[in-house]
Amino acid sequence: MIESRGDYRNEVHLERVIGGRLYENQTTLRNLPVPTLKDTIDRFLPTALPLATNNEEKRSLFEACSKFPIEASTLQKRLLDRRNLMKDSSWLQCWWNTVGYLQVRDTLVVNVSYFFHLSDDDSLPLSNAGKSHGVMRGASILVAVAEYRKKVCTGNLQCETIGKKENRKALCSVAFKYMFNACRIPQKKQDTYRIYDPSLYTHCVVAYKGQFFSVDFTNENGDPLPLSLIENRLQKCVDMTEKQKYTQALGILTSSDRDSWAHARSELLRVGGVQIKSALEVMESGAILLCLDDEEPVSREQCANIFWTGGLTSGHNRWFDKSIQIMCTKNGKAGLIGEHSMMDGMPVIGLADHITRVSYRDALQKSKTLDSRGSSNSCVFNIFQGCLPDSRSKSLIDGMVEKSFDAFKNLVNDHSLSVQNFQKYGSNYIKKSGFSPDAYVQVAIQLATYRLFKTQVGTYEATQVRSFLHGRTETTRSVSQESKDFVELMGFHSKHGAYDPEARKKKFHLASAIKSHVKYISCAANGMGVDRHFFGLSMLTDNEEKPPTLYNDPVFARSKTWRVSTSHLTHPKFENWGYGEVVPNGVGLAYSIKPDNCVFNITALQKNDWTDTLSHLLEEALVEMKALNDLDKIPMSKL
Repeated sequence: MIESRGDYRNEVHLERVIGGRLYENQTTLRNLPVPTLKDTIDRFLPTALPLATNNEEKRSLFEACSKFPIEASTLQKRLLDRRNLMKDSSWLQCWWNTVGYLQVRDTLVVNVSYFFHLSDDDSLPLSNAGKSHGVMRGASILVAVAEYRKKVCTGNLQCETIGKKENRKALCSVAFKYMFNACRIPQKKQDTYRIYDPSLYTHCVVAYKGQFFSVDFTNENGDPLPLSLIENRLQKCVDMTEKQKYTQALGILTSSDRDSWAHARSELLRVGGVQIKSALEVMESGAILLCLDDEEPVSREQCANIFWTGGLTSGHNRWFDKSIQIMCTKNGKAGLIGEHSMMDGMPVIGLADHITRVSYRDALQKSKTLDSRGSSNSCVFNIFQGCLPDSRSKSLIDGMVEKSFDAFKNLVNDHSLSVQNFQKYGSNYIKKSGFSPDAYVQVAIQLATYRLFKTQVGTYEATQVRSFLHGRTETTRSVSQESKDFVELMGFHSKHGAYDPEARKKKFHLASAIKSHVKYISCAANGMGVDRHFFGLSMLTDNEEKPPTLYNDPVFARSKTWRVSTSHLTHPKFENWGYGEVVPNGVGLAYSIKPDNCVFNITALQKNDWTDTLSHLLEEALVEMKALNDLDKIPMSKL
């Protein structure tokens, strides 16, 4: 086992040990650049000015920006020195992994982890010896997971690339080491991340009704076991749970804030000794966690609520620290939760894609060539059963579990989630109109949230920078002067009926706002955004030093308070995906742009009553934008 403390460099030797196509480009990747102070200010100012509420705020912002190149010059030199010293990595990654994730004390459930909702498997049989569709779907998914895991752990997975054929760029593969047999570990002040040797730890973990089982699902070569054998083992987990005596549902402890969970874990180790230590190692070292849930959801929204948090009925059936959790409901719906600390969502798409490509029928066919050598039929056991036999210990743990569940119940009840499946058009129409689908939808989000909040607010779009060594993400700022002009011209209310005399003007500003967003996202993807630069400079300010004036400016603070946190991910076999809001007075907005429809997953605090409203406003914005775009079919050059 290797215990990571957030610096990718400390585990880089594993890439040399594993080798293969997955890591062959690591030594040739570019280093993440450091923008000039002037470029950052020039790029920042147009994104912040629309958020100033009066002329005095604008004046102060201009003044602070004019001082910044001088006031931050020493910090810039330090940052450049740091970059030069870290030629084998990214100047940002260790700070981002620790300050951005491992040091954050909030619960992982709402706004750290993310979920995918995978499409149904139509090849599932109606019945199979009394086994539920969840057991059958889970077994076929484990076949797919075993295949993909072997490719990752041997380095035989093809390195990901981006760009057109004539200019393909390799993407950094560092995150794949934290995908399987990995788990976040709660610690006071800063968590760690454990990676276990996949050649020694070949089991997965299966959860049912809050009980956790170790299940052998590969043979001695790392290939999947036959589907029928895996199915029988999953059914055994179900049967053992139904028959066994009471055992604490310890998974709910992982839903707590990180300090509370760190304390609870220490107490578990104190009262449980060697037995609980061994049990936790089995849990943490499992390849993945497969959660068999008893619910039978139908709609995207019902599935999203289960896959996001587990809800009040399945929240105890999770271990939120695990790098990958896969959920299968009783009626065969499937989802995935990714723990975000050391691995963003983009690398996990490959795993999810492979799962969707291996149907139950495929797994059954593959089983004809699979064998079970090296696998014992006895390799299914309840991980925590009997670990806390003392009645006093049980009472202590029961108290911690009850406290965690109360906090979890409040967390779930405090949040709302809505799914908007916009059916009128999608990427086909947007591309045919000559626009970037992502930029087009981002402008729709600006219009919808402007009408929701009655003003523009700081808006974050995640943009990957994995074309750089140890690159993760940069912020694309969706607010611009062009977006301001467009949304203010559109107004707070939709105009219907009579001909709008300003329609052609609105059409022009719509195109300008889209073009502006494309320009910014291109800069961000090339490591030339502003937010990571500002963050890096702030990390190099000594305690006794006065920070640049800009850092105390109210508009600066407003511009990086992400009241709208967005991210785009589209896959033909993903029904939906999402995550929570990042600030209490904000919304989380994940979206997919499919050829003929757009799906939005919207989250916010329940007390704000925003998710249903924003769902309607997004539909309204997209309808209005199409009406403008189609106006007389007039080319923009003629307006």
